[in-house]
Amino acid sequence: RARVLRTKPVESMLEGTGAAAAQGARLAKVLTTLDLISLGVGSCVGTGMYVVSGLVAKEMAGPGVIVSFIIAAVASILSGVCYAEFGVRVPKTTGSAYTYSYVTVGEFVAFFIGWNLILEYLIGTAAGASALSSMFDSLANHTISRWMINSIGTLNGLGKGEESYPDLLALVIAVIVTIIVAMGVKNSVGLNNVLNVINLAVWIFIMIAGLFYIKGDNWSEGQFLPFGWPGVLKGAATCFYAFIGFDIIATTGEEAKNPNTSIPYAITASLVTCLTAYVSVSIILTLMVPYDAIDTESPLMEMFVAHGFYAAKFIVAIGSVAGLTVSLLGSLFPMPRVIYAMAGDGLLFRFLSHISSYTETPVVACIVSGFLAALLSLLVSLRDLIEMMSIGTLLAYTLVSVCVLLLRYQPESDIDGFVKFLSEEHTKKKEGILADCEKEACSPGSEGEEFTGPPTNTCGAKNLPSLGDNEMLIGKSDKSTYNVNHPNYGTVDMTSGIEADESENIYLIKLKKLIGPRYYTMRIHLGLPGKMDRPTAATGHTVTTCVLLLFVLMFIFCSFIIFGSDYIYEQSWWAVLLVVLMILLIIVLVFVILQQPENPKKLPYMAPCLPFVPAFAMLVNIYLMLKLSTVTWIRFAVWCFVGLLIYFGYGMWNSTLEISAREEALHQSTYQRYDVDVDPFSMDDGFSYATEGEGYPGWGPSEDKGFSYQQMAGAKESHRTSGRSKSKGRHKPPSEALIANDELDYSPE
Repeated sequence: RARVLRTKPVESMLEGTGAAAAQGARLAKVLTTLDLISLGVGSCVGTGMYVVSGLVAKEMAGPGVIVSFIIAAVASILSGVCYAEFGVRVPKTTGSAYTYSYVTVGEFVAFFIGWNLILEYLIGTAAGASALSSMFDSLANHTISRWMINSIGTLNGLGKGEESYPDLLALVIAVIVTIIVAMGVKNSVGLNNVLNVINLAVWIFIMIAGLFYIKGDNWSEGQFLPFGWPGVLKGAATCFYAFIGFDIIATTGEEAKNPNTSIPYAITASLVTCLTAYVSVSIILTLMVPYDAIDTESPLMEMFVAHGFYAAKFIVAIGSVAGLTVSLLGSLFPMPRVIYAMAGDGLLFRFLSHISSYTETPVVACIVSGFLAALLSLLVSLRDLIEMMSIGTLLAYTLVSVCVLLLRYQPESDIDGFVKFLSEEHTKKKEGILADCEKEACSPGSEGEEFTGPPTNTCGAKNLPSLGDNEMLIGKSDKSTYNVNHPNYGTVDMTSGIEADESENIYLIKLKKLIGPRYYTMRIHLGLPGKMDRPTAATGHTVTTCVLLLFVLMFIFCSFIIFGSDYIYEQSWWAVLLVVLMILLIIVLVFVILQQPENPKKLPYMAPCLPFVPAFAMLVNIYLMLKLSTVTWIRFAVWCFVGLLIYFGYGMWNSTLEISAREEALHQSTYQRYDVDVDPFSMDDGFSYATEGEGYPGWGPSEDKGFSYQQMAGAKESHRTSGRSKSKGRHKPPSEALIANDELDYSPE
């Protein structure tokens, strides 16, 4: 249990320390906010606009595909704000939700999220290559597919039992894009930006040219929702695929120049841009061609052919090539980075974390992931790929929402390291010097190494030089004279000690004006937490229990809504009663979470309206997952089973944290042998140092400057995983003790 729940210390990911130094070459830090938006939009828009819109309109929703896209966009935006908060909690990292959950939730959840993200990107790359192959085939009047069927033959059972030919062209495309991605991040992003500009120009052309051929009759006489609302909701589950890609932005934290502000802004901008593109294209498509006459392979090219405008087919084809290539690039770009992050932590095979010093990219991970994607695109049909991709992503997004909900209600000690790191980053933002956020926090890796970095400790690591620590050593008689580096800066009013949070919230100000003086009375009656209430271990445990129950209850609720819909439509008394009961239980659980105090620490970006936004995101994501086909669930179960074998057979025993814990246990047993005649070793007392002159080589007393950070991090992790109580006594660094004492002054106790 301790191994599954252990977390990665945030300090270990900062440059020049621990695992970061051990991995040798670093990723290049070259991406601007505009580059991130371009990556996000590119990875979404390509396949979504040129393939998914036609597929859903013809087979699932008709012109109601517009509503399907809007529902899917709402689900994506809810998940997007949770992703953005998760992103700024642990900036300057590679590996997206995997890394965030490793630092904050635990190793097993992190592995499971990472494994599903690999599935998402793997399937996305294969789907992009297949879609590009279909588009070239359409341009060549299907001569390529006919030649392959005649020369190579067909295979059974790759799709849903239908005949399918091995797509050699898709394999070649996937290999070419793999080479481009392996060549370096700046090359990849440069090509991405050029292709996006072409895609934008073609989108404008489709909008203008399409207006001359639209017919209102295509939406009349009940043709807008030919498959009814169930069809729209089923379409929304597939349309969600079209918004998959904003999480690519979160995987580039280590390569972004200013991740704290770039990541949240880029995620929001990407989702809004994609929604605009999809809805506008769907309107033109369904008004130009009756939904049952839409070509599912290349809908936007064939819709102009149906009206005799053949020149437009080739203009749209240029956009299709650009859009699908950039979408393919967007799927393949983050996959090696997630594999690199997992392999670097030892959860996947370590050789995958090798970075080329020439290209500054994880080359081995690029080659392996590109090869697997090429193989998939060769053998599996496009529709199955799209469904498979949606399920892995929906689960990853659900877990991200769960994690955000959990972390906002945990006490300070549980999320100490990274919150202190972020509170100082937020301080800089308040002062208006965002450029400082781009500077890396540096620390000396060894005694002789020069310390070059900002004068303040911006990472929250306990043993780094800190201006704030010096000020505390001098003393602070007046509590109103907070230094900007103080951990509580930005969360507490300097003069009154009252939390500054609510005074800054515009929604609360409007609510107070609306309700008047009854606002505070209402809060007391509802049992809502006061301004100075802080989370404790007990309240944190309450929230954890409620969130887990909420997840299970939502899963049962959505399952019943989907699979027991006939009983609900017939208004069977027991079905209606069950639905009402489950809704009431969900409301009660959300209200119990609402009654618990939130952690007051401010982050550069925070998901609004907690706990409602993450809870609703969980509900929508679980519902969309359950709308996917049974075959998809079976394949997904197989994928998860393989992942569990890798984790429990290799990852758990070879992770960096496991190795550190073993080394620490070895050192402790060595201490026990050396100290047995002098001072019996106490397992509960952290480090026990030998007397002068008989210490173990390479280790000194607590004051010795040779005591390196890696040993401290390893010791800290060992105590966390073993479940033993930490020492609060003589070996505690003075800065940590002072910060802890200072925070006690402001706690309700």
